[in-house]
Amino acid sequence: MSGKTLEQRPAEVDLPQHAWMPSSPCVTGCVQHSAEVGVLRAGIRAAGALSVLAAYPFAHVVTPSSRRSGVQRYFAGMLLRSCGIRLRVVDRREGTGRSRFAQPGTGVLVACGHIGWADIIVLASVQPLAFVARADLIDWPLLGRLARIMRVIPIERERLRRLPDVVDQVGQRLTAGERIGFFPEGTTWCGRAYGKLRPALFQAAVDTATPVQPVRLRYLDRHGHRSTVPGFVGDDTLLSSVIRVLRARGLTAEVVLAPVEPAGDDRRDLARRCERAVRAEDLSDAAHAVLAAADRQLMKAVATSV
Repeated sequence: MSGKTLEQRPAEVDLPQHAWMPSSPCVTGCVQHSAEVGVLRAGIRAAGALSVLAAYPFAHVVTPSSRRSGVQRYFAGMLLRSCGIRLRVVDRREGTGRSRFAQPGTGVLVACGHIGWADIIVLASVQPLAFVARADLIDWPLLGRLARIMRVIPIERERLRRLPDVVDQVGQRLTAGERIGFFPEGTTWCGRAYGKLRPALFQAAVDTATPVQPVRLRYLDRHGHRSTVPGFVGDDTLLSSVIRVLRARGLTAEVVLAPVEPAGDDRRDLARRCERAVRAEDLSDAAHAVLAAADRQLMKAVATSV
């Protein structure tokens, strides 16, 4: 059974799938079991996450537009922590200073591999950005309201004829100085396997001469090994995926900011360059285990000093 996009739910109307429809061989069997927290702690996490989701629309309305980006990042970070996920950002670029996708007001297309629903929260915790997302997301209760606030650009993967309009919308937003994130694999993978980066939406960067920020995202368990727990694939349901993440112990989302790729004049070449950057050799599991151990020691030292 093929993987799914972040926002997938049972379709009310089955549309015919074209030959270019992205698919993934990952199934729920790819998702490994991991150490779990107790039901009470998972319930506390769930309550915290729901509180953040409910509070954000109100905070967005009462915050001046000039400060909304910071508020969005703050709430994304709170939501990520409420889900029990820690964030680690590794910046492989030179001379960028603060680890973020781009300077405020600078348009950039952020290309990232797709693992599950948590990916959007992780990326927004680094720096707020809009996303290209499944079209029917805006009709969902609560999540639809958040999608409209985040000014999601809807895409219907089943309707190829509408793709040029999506590319135009992305290009206009990039020209206006916005940060736009998208998942060029077009569907989710378990986190151990991955798919090819589709070139279509890279055309927006080529048309507007906008640089692309390749992002390498992976989730690690408490020992620093790659985790597939956040994978949202196969016939997995959103509820079961959320519960699995809320009960996971010691999850870390690692975001690696690879060097920025210039747009160039060929979307296929741009996609290939970004794919090389996203699939570049990761740190070994042993190296991540050392980092995880160091993080635990740091947390113990902080707790002792308080």
